[in-house]
Amino acid sequence: MRGSDERSGSLFSYVDLEARVRRDHPLRPIREIADAALKDLSEDFAALYPPRLGRPSIPPERLLRAMLLQAFYGIRSERQLMERMEFDLLFRWFVGLGVDDPAWDHSSFTKNRDRLLDGEIAAKFLRAVLAQPRVKRLISSDHFSVDGTLIEAWASLKSFRRKDGSDNDPEGPGRNAERGFHKEKRSNETHQSTTDPEARLYKKGGQPAKLCYIGHALMENRHGLAVDGVLTQATGFAEREAALQMLDRREGRRRITLGGDKGYDVRGFVEELRRRRVTPHVAIDGHIRSTAQVSSPRSSAVDRRTTRHPGYAISQRCRKRIEEVFGWAKSSAGLAKVKLRGRRRVEAVFTLSLAAYNLIRLPKLLATAA
Repeated sequence: MRGSDERSGSLFSYVDLEARVRRDHPLRPIREIADAALKDLSEDFAALYPPRLGRPSIPPERLLRAMLLQAFYGIRSERQLMERMEFDLLFRWFVGLGVDDPAWDHSSFTKNRDRLLDGEIAAKFLRAVLAQPRVKRLISSDHFSVDGTLIEAWASLKSFRRKDGSDNDPEGPGRNAERGFHKEKRSNETHQSTTDPEARLYKKGGQPAKLCYIGHALMENRHGLAVDGVLTQATGFAEREAALQMLDRREGRRRITLGGDKGYDVRGFVEELRRRRVTPHVAIDGHIRSTAQVSSPRSSAVDRRTTRHPGYAISQRCRKRIEEVFGWAKSSAGLAKVKLRGRRRVEAVFTLSLAAYNLIRLPKLLATAA
């Protein structure tokens, strides 16, 4: 018999969100790991929200779960996220909203999210995920890799103006006035973006110059999980400085190896690694240096006492997996061009994307190890 297409609203609705999400859904183990990490951050959340002061806010645990969903599904804006939260039962289940609970206004979500970003919760959440006993067993304590990637800032090249204001737009119709750069010498010393003053004009690998930051990640080599992250202004030496900063934050001082690309083959950096009991498994930068008299390969800071061991070749293979972390963050988590401004907030979103990448990988790794 043909069913009826008539619509009839019911006075009462009994919907069990737990029953609507299938038992083998990939988000179930992810939420279990995330909830355990959020429980460990309870004291940090309490410090951000003074008791008996103001009205109750959006629970920070739900805020962070919603931000994870935004990274998992590549949702471009907070407005779209709230629209999805309004009708998607899976999103409501993961965040912790009931069927009858209203979704938050996108502006309220943004204001409460900024409080979390300013409180360095993203970095603490990444550490809390990795500190869980069953996750910690998956992480190598001896072999690591490091690399950096450009994160394009949410600012137009037209906003890159002289700091003294001598190159303001000529008067014309509309906000998007003409802006010519022909024969104009621009540098970070004399120019600055009016949209995001902390972004820097930088180019890498033959690509055109962009206003950007550099995101750095430290990866363990056993399963390719990101164990630390930091974001800096774009400079030619930022990758090496960030690598030393992340190494100084690690627990313990046992000897480890650190893989890296040719950009880390600098004598001063290699000496700093050896001072920290870190074996430099960085790629050899052997490009040919030509002068008027002779052409010779560049002298590498890594010598045979390191490259002769089989572990060096293994590190060179493993270090390339860090590109998978950056590739996922840019293609899926929306970091190809970040939607926030200011180094601290961009760093928080970048670090949260590293945590989201780990959460995507961990269920299968834990199932294999069981």
